[in-house]
Amino acid sequence: MSIKKENTVKLISAEGFEFVIDRQAAMVSNTIKNMLSSSGSFTETELGEVKFPEISTPILEKLCQYFYYKLRYSNTTNVNNIPEFKIEPDIALELLMAANFLDA
Repeated sequence: MSIKKENTVKLISAEGFEFVIDRQAAMVSNTIKNMLSSSGSFTETELGEVKFPEISTPILEKLCQYFYYKLRYSNTTNVNNIPEFKIEPDIALELLMAANFLDA
């Protein structure tokens, strides 16, 4: 099964690490959604990639995990069946700031 490029988005961390994720998962972030769907010929819209020079690789990786988590459980009716999204204490503050920036 091949994945079409238009169905994925490339998110690039400060260190240059590239995360290729489903476009639908990336759209959990309102900031990314706005970047990818803005009219005009912006690099993000044309290439389907977004660079985050201020977000480190471990934080962006955790955010990608959260996007899939949110996508998976956002319409679940029984809240008792939703597993906890674990966040390591040593990255909590940096993750919170990045999530706030991404409106996720």
